[in-house]
Amino acid sequence: MNLRRRPDVRHAAAPTRHGGDDERGVAPAILWSAADDPHAPPGPASVRCVLCAHRCLLRPGRRGICGVRENRDGKLVTLVYGELVAAHLDPIEKKPLFHVLPGTTSYSIATVGCPFRCGFCQNWEIAQAPREGLRHTTFHAEPDEVVAAALSAGAGSIAYTYVEPTIFAEYLVDVARLARRAGLRNVLVTNGYGTPEAVAALAPWIDAANVDLKGFDDATYRRICGARLAPVLETLAGLRAAGVWVEVTTLLIPGHTDDPSGLRSLTGWIARELGPETPWHVSRFFPAYRFGHVHPTPIATIRGAAAIGRAAGLAHVYPGNIGGAAEREDGATRCAGCGATLIARSAYHVTEMRLRAGACPVCRRPLPGIWADAAMDGATDGAPGGTGAGAGAGAGGRR
Repeated sequence: MNLRRRPDVRHAAAPTRHGGDDERGVAPAILWSAADDPHAPPGPASVRCVLCAHRCLLRPGRRGICGVRENRDGKLVTLVYGELVAAHLDPIEKKPLFHVLPGTTSYSIATVGCPFRCGFCQNWEIAQAPREGLRHTTFHAEPDEVVAAALSAGAGSIAYTYVEPTIFAEYLVDVARLARRAGLRNVLVTNGYGTPEAVAALAPWIDAANVDLKGFDDATYRRICGARLAPVLETLAGLRAAGVWVEVTTLLIPGHTDDPSGLRSLTGWIARELGPETPWHVSRFFPAYRFGHVHPTPIATIRGAAAIGRAAGLAHVYPGNIGGAAEREDGATRCAGCGATLIARSAYHVTEMRLRAGACPVCRRPLPGIWADAAMDGATDGAPGGTGAGAGAGAGGRR
């Protein structure tokens, strides 16, 4: 079942969600409240959205920074419920998630919109579509259709990705609930700007998350993303505390996020707060969107950053986007105890799996993560799934 081949199909609207065919995608939003707005004109109330750390105050008719949540007559609605702009089958390594069901595929979905305004965004055509005034052909898919498509494609998980997925939280939860019942994992690829309220709402349905930690300097976050650092760190800690398996990605942009002192602070924080076996993906930048004038990251910079991560005590550092034989070497997962190669990769594909029951076959040290031979607990009650051997305190895994 390929949802992406049906871009113009329109489905009968569920009366509790959509107001009609011309209102396809409009649904009641979660995580908001009426707001005290003494300077607002008479009429319907202003509302406060508490989905992301911007916590937008919206008067009637206004949309949030994400561009897809709107105050309609004193009530917050989402404009993108079920309105997919992308649905692809990807290797889970592409997320990147290297300690989650290696070698499997993840059915990956997205709507338009994002609360960040990153000038280097690789997916800016869809993420920044509301801000740029771009219109896309979307296709409506009810949650059960997404799950059916994922199962038909042989996926092991559903990934909420390509844009910041918290902006379609209502749809995400409905899909994830059905996916969990069907035996699929749910993975989040996120900028980490969700509020603690959003983490509490989403975490029960999310098995793993790759969080972009774009740097360790608040001024840089404000300048290149239009956001702040502290909420991202709070989300990372909150996801880990909630039992979600966490991996971290940092894109090294020359002159912006590649300062060695900042990387020492960043990797030290990961090792200290998330655990030394938390995977860190250090990724090479290529020109995109408004950063077309910035040169690609030198491979030597990636190598230097990886060395900084290892010096900070991180056991699983993965340089990315460097290509060739070097990337095959750097993409291998090794035992933190004896150094044996446990998972070999070429690009986004697993070429050899030596892991046995979630542990090293040589020294029997558990490798934290989510493995195919681990049972998925709580498949129907919202409890997070198990992560196999080795997940525990200090490893960034489920407890």
